[in-house]
Amino acid sequence: MPAVTIRNLSDETHRALKLRAAGHGRSTEAEIRDILEAAVRPPQRLRLGSALSALSREAGLSNADFEALERARDTTPATPVSFE
Repeated sequence: MPAVTIRNLSDETHRALKLRAAGHGRSTEAEIRDILEAAVRPPQRLRLGSALSALSREAGLSNADFEALERARDTTPATPVSFE
């Protein structure tokens, strides 16, 4: 697992992190991980599956539409390319 070193952190910031961690009942390291996770992976980020599902609902697609596409799909195996 990757490790990150933070240099030149002020004493005040370190103290504030320790107090915040204690308030949440966890270690300073766990608190920093939580802060970083929330900063770079916010819960409101776009999720591909949810976006595709919403798009198909807006277009009025149903399971029957997808089944029709699946039946019409060419299932013939691809022919390998020959470089000879």
